Amino acid sequence: MKAKNKIIFLIILCLLIISSSFSSASDVNTGPYSNHPDIQDLNDQIEDNKDKIESLKKAAEEYAQKIEEYKEKSQSLKNQLALLDNQILKIEIDIKTAQLQIDKAKLEIESMDYQIKKEEDEIEKQKLNLIEYIKLINETDQKSYLEILILNNSFAEFFNQLSYLEEIQSNLFHTVERLKILKEAIEVQKADKQRQKQELDDLKNDLQITEDKLKNELKAKEIILVETKSSEIEFEKLLVETRQRQNSIESSILNIEQQIKDKITRLNSGSDSPKNTLISWPLPPPHVITAYFHDPDYPYRYIFEHPAIDIRAKQGTPIKAPAPGYVARVKDAGYGYSYIIIIHDNGISTVYGHVSGIYVQEDSYVNTGDTIGLSGGMPGTLGAGNLSTGPHLHFEVRLNGIPVNPLEYLP
Repeated sequence: MKAKNKIIFLIILCLLIISSSFSSASDVNTGPYSNHPDIQDLNDQIEDNKDKIESLKKAAEEYAQKIEEYKEKSQSLKNQLALLDNQILKIEIDIKTAQLQIDKAKLEIESMDYQIKKEEDEIEKQKLNLIEYIKLINETDQKSYLEILILNNSFAEFFNQLSYLEEIQSNLFHTVERLKILKEAIEVQKADKQRQKQELDDLKNDLQITEDKLKNELKAKEIILVETKSSEIEFEKLLVETRQRQNSIESSILNIEQQIKDKITRLNSGSDSPKNTLISWPLPPPHVITAYFHDPDYPYRYIFEHPAIDIRAKQGTPIKAPAPGYVARVKDAGYGYSYIIIIHDNGISTVYGHVSGIYVQEDSYVNTGDTIGLSGGMPGTLGAGNLSTGPHLHFEVRLNGIPVNPLEYLP
């Protein structure tokens, strides 16, 4: 191959290697600069956070065990307060854990940024080396072996010159390999950094939810103390009232379903909507759930099983009918627990609790998306009742009068 062609080939090869993207898997902590003192210091901090997180998780498990023990005990004010106290302590540990996980994620991102910067700097340096090697090879290739032999005083110098050329070519090869390694490391670390940023955002969201949960638990304890006046007798009355309310809702649904059976049949005919599935959510997104169906962490689970999902919503958010149906019951309890019941097709009914405003009347028909009322739940406001810790919509789905998980019926 002619010297000129060799140079062109080498230049094209190097440019291709520098400009291409590599996607081979690599551990961020084993990159080209993983042993650098600054990165090692960041990694030591990350490991220290890991140890603290593990220690907090063990403490959280101990409180979780205590919580389960109190759940199994007889229902009493003393046990209810002890349950709430342990749940509060566990949530406080969960918050500390989440904060440490956020700090750990930030340190990992900082470590990745440092390594990427170092590797980018070295790539620029290696590019300059590459140019110098190509220049040397180009200058040498302009001379024939005869010229080199004539220009040198002895065969030893001639062979030294040949060895020098081989060394330049070897250096060129190693530089290209180094560029390839650096390029691979940067591509992997940038992908990991993006993943870590998403994880950091998720951790921040989880922390916000956990902090909200702590506020709810503290509010729940306050409400229990206010409602019962630290009296076991008042606590028993609260249990009875709550169960009566739940039984009243169940009875209303079962009785009214029978009464409007013909109307529901007419609703079914000519409808192409899927059965046993609600068409939409009753509130606009985002759909942040603060308490799940039969949630084991529900603050009042010791009083009654949570038959719904609680959807976070600002006080006064419009509630939309998630599917066509008949308004079976409207309960305006003033500052007590106000709710709306809608009967849909195929034995499905929905309940909307802690409503602060009611826009529908009993025995009226609603279509999907009709505004039926306003959300509430702020303690001490209209419709909130005595067991609400903050603004939200209590949303139930019932099948033939029996509470079922709403998430299995929502799109």
